[in-house]
This record gives sequence, C-alpha cells and structure tokens, in this order.
Amino acid sequence: MPTYTETRELLAPLEDVWLFVAEPHHFSDWWPGVGGVHPDRRGLQPGARWRLHGTTRPSLLRRPVAESLLLVREVEAPTRASWHLTAERLDVELELADAGEHHTRATLTVSGPFLYGLRRSLPRTALSRLHALCQTAAEL
Repeated sequence: MPTYTETRELLAPLEDVWLFVAEPHHFSDWWPGVGGVHPDRRGLQPGARWRLHGTTRPSLLRRPVAESLLLVREVEAPTRASWHLTAERLDVELELADAGEHHTRATLTVSGPFLYGLRRSLPRTALSRLHALCQTAAEL
C-alpha cells in the first residue's frame, strides 16, 4: 500500500491552526474532493463519524464518490489527528508542530490503495489549500 507524505509551513500559530482543523465543518475547505461535512456530535474526537459529501466531478479513472464516511481514530490536541476515509480506503495522519514566529509546520501522511483513491498529489494539494486559508487569515 503506497504512502505519501508532505510537509508545509503554515502562516498561523499552532493553536489557531488546530482550532481550524478541529472544526469539522472546515474539513471541506481544505480536503480535496469534499463538498460538505455532517459530523456527529463528538466533533474531532476518537470514534467520531463524519458523513462527507463529495464533489461530483467525474474522472477518467475513477467514478465520483457521492458520499463517504470519515472515522476519527486518534486525537492528541493540538498536535496530531488521524482518521480513515471509508469510501476511498485512505488512512490519514496530520501532525502539527510549532515552527516559531507564529508559524506551524504541518505534516500530512496519506496511505491507501493506489488504484482506488490515493493520488501522489493528495497530501500536497490538501496542505496547499490549508496554507492558502491560513495565509488569508494572516493577512486580515
């Protein structure tokens, strides 16, 4: 099973990045292919289940995923969270670390079956979107 990792420095303090990532409704803002989130009442806690609604863009090799389930596995606030995406069969781990000067180093590791749902660019794309959101907030 292939595993891809990407690291990016975000332009926001660790606590702010954690608060953004820990809010389930923000997941669709930075995770590729997710159009909406319906979390259970637990939020980002181990055992929580979030219903994800995908975007309906078809691909040459993959059919669009209309709905998926995100299962939160582990949470160590404010530095680590891991989850499993059922429809895509992806295991994901996000690690955050203080990078000084109100910056955060984010490392995203994704593993799963290549032909089913994992693209090499997935962690880079997700962290680029998260970086853009942090950059926008830093400029305000």
